[in-house]
Order: sequence, then C-alpha cells, then structure tokens
Amino acid sequence: MLLLDIGNTNLRWTTQAAGRLGEVRILRHGGGMTLDLLAAWEALGAPSRILVSNVGGAAVAESLRRVTRAYWGLDPEFVSTRADFGGVRIAYAEPARFGVDRWLTLIAAHAPALDDAGTAPRQPTLILDAGTAATFDLLLADGRHLGGLILPGIEMMRNSLLAGTQIPRIESEPVGDPWAQDTGTAVAAGSVQAIAALARRLLDRLTEQAGATPRLLLTGGDAQRLRSALDRPFQEIPDLVLRGLLQVAERIPLSG
Repeated sequence: MLLLDIGNTNLRWTTQAAGRLGEVRILRHGGGMTLDLLAAWEALGAPSRILVSNVGGAAVAESLRRVTRAYWGLDPEFVSTRADFGGVRIAYAEPARFGVDRWLTLIAAHAPALDDAGTAPRQPTLILDAGTAATFDLLLADGRHLGGLILPGIEMMRNSLLAGTQIPRIESEPVGDPWAQDTGTAVAAGSVQAIAALARRLLDRLTEQAGATPRLLLTGGDAQRLRSALDRPFQEIPDLVLRGLLQVAERIPLSG
C-alpha cells in the first residue's frame, strides 16, 4: 500500500508491506504534486491500495488523484473521521468537524501496536502535533477522547506578531534559558514556550481527570523545535498519522 499524510504545508508518504511502514519521505506540497515526488513514484511499483489523510485542501487532493490514475490506474481513498472506530470515541458531536489528521493520531495512539511488544496496557495520552497549527488532544486509556485545543504553530505565531510590529525577525532558534535578552529572540522563544507551557498544563489536568500519569506523544514537522522546551517525558513519533492510516487500512477492507 501507499500511505500519504497531506498537511497544510508538508506531505509525508511511505509504503507498507507485511504490516510495517517503510521509510517516510517528507516534502512541501505547495498545493500540488511536486517534481521530486513524481520522480520518486516513477520508480515505485504499482501499489495495491492508496490511503490518504488530507487537510491540505481540494486542489492537492485533485492533483493527487490525477497522478495516481495516470501512474497506476488507481484512485486514492481519502479517509474521513468516524465517531467510534478502533476503540476510540471522539468528543466532537459532529465528526466531520474534527480534523482527520487529529483523528488518525488518536487511532494510532490507542492501538497496542504503538508499543514495541504490542501488549503494554493502554495509558491516558496527550498528543501534541506541532505543525502549521499546534493541536492538542486528550485521550483516556479506555479510548474516550476528551477533546482538544488548537493554537497557531510556531511560525504562524511569530509571523502574526511580526506582521503587526516593527520587531525584526530572528531566524535562529532560542537555546538555554526559556527567556531572552533581546526582543527578536524573545519572540522566537515565546512561540516555543507558549506551546510547551500549554502541554504542561494539559498534562496536569489529564492526570487529575484520569487518576494516572499520562504519556505525552509529540509529532509534527516542528516537533524537534519543542524538544528542549518540554519539561516532561515525551515520546516523539514523526509518523503518527501514517501509523493511524495503517490501522484504518487493516480494519477497513479495500472497497469494490
């Protein structure tokens, strides 16, 4: 199978065989299929199935559909959020309003296969997906989704402030103390620390709600920029959405 995670900015893709994911490739999609992606797929054998998580919009979806039909005569299957699936029950009353990428991270987090042995007891979990937006979702050990929060991502947070001020842009990332000694770096540090501080607060509230210590799963394109700011143990899983897609593929047979 060919599995794709199309975000607002980046596209991640991999192949699956014998229940395992292959190497994950990442690129910026720009609303369409890039030349680098097309070149890589020219050398790819025809997949039996193409599953897609898409929050990147209709244009990139249509571009993907044209390419897969031309290359392999296959239509991609665009996964959509379900209220109750794989033991996960989402909090939203209208499942269509809950992003499919967020849903797939919940499915992956609740799957026993996330653990090395596949047998560890499930835990309450906070998922932090740091991308164009930073999303937080809280999941109890029994699969009940409590809900979540959404913030602007690191770059969006910085850009929104810089656009309305005369503060100069600082491209380097903050290091060391969580505070800064000049204004530009203070903006850079503030965007990181705001997300990390919210993660800490939500972990504390989830501990109270669940009566157990939750784990923190970190994913998304900006995950590495948050590592030093997080002061709680965390597990970084870059391909969490793709793992969720694999779980969906194993539970939903090929249509037709």
